[in-house]
Amino acid sequence: MTEPGLTRDAFLDGKVIAWQPREGYRAATDPVFLAASVPARAGQSVLELGCGVGVASLCLAARVPGLDCTGLEVQAEYAALARNNAAENGAALTVVEADLEALPTDLRARRFDHVIANPPYYAAQGPSARDAGRDKALREDTPLARWIDTALRRTRDGGHITMIHLTERLPELLAGFAGRASCIVLPLAARAQRPARRIIVQARKGARAPFVLLAPLVIHQGDVHLGDGDFFTDSARAVLRDCAAMDLRDMALG
Repeated sequence: MTEPGLTRDAFLDGKVIAWQPREGYRAATDPVFLAASVPARAGQSVLELGCGVGVASLCLAARVPGLDCTGLEVQAEYAALARNNAAENGAALTVVEADLEALPTDLRARRFDHVIANPPYYAAQGPSARDAGRDKALREDTPLARWIDTALRRTRDGGHITMIHLTERLPELLAGFAGRASCIVLPLAARAQRPARRIIVQARKGARAPFVLLAPLVIHQGDVHLGDGDFFTDSARAVLRDCAAMDLRDMALG
């Protein structure tokens, strides 16, 4: 396919190729880090809530062949791109076009080994983005608590929910999982000695293990950005370029 309003972008050093809107919401590193942290095994099932053009699911499928992946996406344009991207990458990703709060009957009847999500980061109030698709992807129409409730309902007992979000929303995330899942949190810091602006939260449904806060993953080397290179740390480059996994459970064990 070729469209003037789209770009064809590479992830995982070209292991995943995805078409996405030139001016709309664009996947960057967040879905790659999200996918890397999911402890999935071949033969398991994965549901991505709000899959956009499918980058997180496609990166996970590239790392773990043999997964049964389903993506839920409310925006028709993004759902269509996700289906095209799945076909182009030869990935077993089924994309369901529906709202988080109005799931189709067959999806409500299923339980998955893993549910993953990159929920909208910003509150409903505030200035709108110029592009409607970007605004829908970034602005929180559905409360974060509903994302958590839906994820828990769609996860089998003992299964994992993995989300990436802003650090400032961590209290809400932990409150949503309290009493229903045990949580491990991995902060993501742009540079050493900087506050972590994003976090990955992994919850295991029904588990009662103690809460674990891991040491931050530092993404870029140095104190400032120099030149045109990415200057990733070795740990970040292994995830973003080499398709490495980030096993939060192993990190928790030290």
